[in-house]
Amino acid sequence: MFEYDPVMYSRILTYVTLGFHVIFATIGVGIPLMIALAEWMGIKRNDPHYTLMAKRWARGFIVTVAVGVVTGTAIGLQLSLLWPNFMQAAGHTIGLPMFMEVFAFFFEAIFLGIYLYTWDRFKTKMRHFLLIIPVVIGATASAFFITSVNAFMNVPQGFELVDGVLQDISPLAAMFNPATPTKIAHVIITCYLTSAFILGTIAAIHMIKGNKHVYHKKALHLTMVAAAVFAIGTALVGDLSGKYLHEYQPEKLAAAEWHFETESEAPLIIGGFLTEDNEVKYALEIPYALSILAGGTPDTEVIGLNDFEEDKLPPLFVHYFFDLMVFIGMFLAAVSVLFAIMSWKNGWNPFNKPLLWMIAAGGPLAMVAIESGWIFAEVGRQPWIINGVMLTEEGATTSAHVDIMLYLFIILYVVLGVTCAVVLRKMFKRNPVELELEKLESSEKTAQ
Repeated sequence: MFEYDPVMYSRILTYVTLGFHVIFATIGVGIPLMIALAEWMGIKRNDPHYTLMAKRWARGFIVTVAVGVVTGTAIGLQLSLLWPNFMQAAGHTIGLPMFMEVFAFFFEAIFLGIYLYTWDRFKTKMRHFLLIIPVVIGATASAFFITSVNAFMNVPQGFELVDGVLQDISPLAAMFNPATPTKIAHVIITCYLTSAFILGTIAAIHMIKGNKHVYHKKALHLTMVAAAVFAIGTALVGDLSGKYLHEYQPEKLAAAEWHFETESEAPLIIGGFLTEDNEVKYALEIPYALSILAGGTPDTEVIGLNDFEEDKLPPLFVHYFFDLMVFIGMFLAAVSVLFAIMSWKNGWNPFNKPLLWMIAAGGPLAMVAIESGWIFAEVGRQPWIINGVMLTEEGATTSAHVDIMLYLFIILYVVLGVTCAVVLRKMFKRNPVELELEKLESSEKTAQ
């Protein structure tokens, strides 16, 4: 029999909730921008295909928003129920960004409702397009504020620690800590990249099945060109994130790269496995790459794991999540840039089957990268819930029945996930692109 451990169950329930919520949070941040790009293209080119794209994407987006509201509310409740000591200690410090995140969501929701119900109700299409701008701003602002909370947990500041109590709190100083720029930039740009690939995956699957309608070709071109831009941005931000870790969380960087000895000209470790003596076997080493990632030069000294207290080190399996995140990011960049290049070269066919299959795989893989990144970010901070201030076990509840909550929430998420998938599938299966275009053309002829 397993001994009941409220800390373990609290961590598992939090991981399950965050892991499920991040799917809808990612879509919630990225899809509004893609809707805006599609509608803008429709207006600029007077192209009904792009306008229909925006309508269909917005229709599906509202379903994911509904699920995201439920899971987001669950996270808010679980912070108080599962981590009461953390909230008591840090509540005043992180209260401002958490409130602002709720405000940003309501700001987004108000304009999203107006946007959805005012299609074709303005004299000029541009006026309707302007309504999506606040939705994009609100969605991105939500990511900004909630990620600043996570940034505070990694590099806490804006308070004085007196006898274990956080005093003289400055919420703005806490929110704009050294982790904020790279963490927020990384979260937002990867949300954009993932959303572009998810929409591109849908178009690619249609084309693989034999549907060569120009609508899907235009959708694929829009999403992949956007993805290429976001992928390059992700790589740049990733480089800055490595330099941030080197300066402020060197133990996390060392754990990600299985770097044990402090040295310059440090190699980057890819794959492999660790022996009981912490010897790395069967890994690919890229000479000097870790030093370059950390400081920009091969002679940058990178602190090793052996220089830290053993009981304060993160689990070393985060190495695999870090590698997975980076590998998928490189794959997405290669696929999207290749598609963009082939689109611009005369005589090259970007809609060939091998490339379509890679794009089709890109959407699910992008979400796997998002999940891997969050696992690396959260587990890589362990054993701290507030880095250097409060251990995770100190912040957790001691109440019973957290295990029952875990099972109930898993059932809830299964129901929500299946329901969301079924609703979206039926919504678009009953209204295929061809049928909607026919209705659009007939309505335009009637109007004339």
